[in-house]
Amino acid sequence: MSLTDAELLSYDGTDPAKPIYVALNGTIYDVTAGRHVYGPGGSYHVFAGKDSARAFITGCFAEDAVPDLRGAEWTYISVDIPDMDTKGVTPEQKKLREQVVRLAKQKAHDTIAGWASMFKGEGGKDYFEVGTVKREPDWLEKQPVRKLCDQAQKSRPKSKKAGTDAGAAYRGN
Repeated sequence: MSLTDAELLSYDGTDPAKPIYVALNGTIYDVTAGRHVYGPGGSYHVFAGKDSARAFITGCFAEDAVPDLRGAEWTYISVDIPDMDTKGVTPEQKKLREQVVRLAKQKAHDTIAGWASMFKGEGGKDYFEVGTVKREPDWLEKQPVRKLCDQAQKSRPKSKKAGTDAGAAYRGN
């Protein structure tokens, strides 16, 4: 089965005759067995009928219930690492920043993979994969780049003692 994001919305649990679907990174899962959790009034109803991959990384359920993962990796990066390239950084700082971003992207990927495993029923839930979200090839480029939500920004790791983390190394401590 292949549904557009608009079609997916009708599987949000408000129609008891339809299954409840959650999408994650373009894959649609049937979570009807968790109707009490994903259905209306459930604690995770915000995810029903849409692809909310970004929220599974940032923890900002309402404002990040979207499939756009661009920049979500900054949730895992120390506040001491600037999120934009800045003038005057040394080659070592640039290399470190690139390494930190690469590791954070891997962590974001692993987070999504962990949730996908659960939605496939590998965690003992009666959930299963049913299809994919159908999107235009350039759908992402048409979306504005999202900023990290306030909760994720506030939850970013803080630097540790000087010299023991990437932030300290970036600052030259």
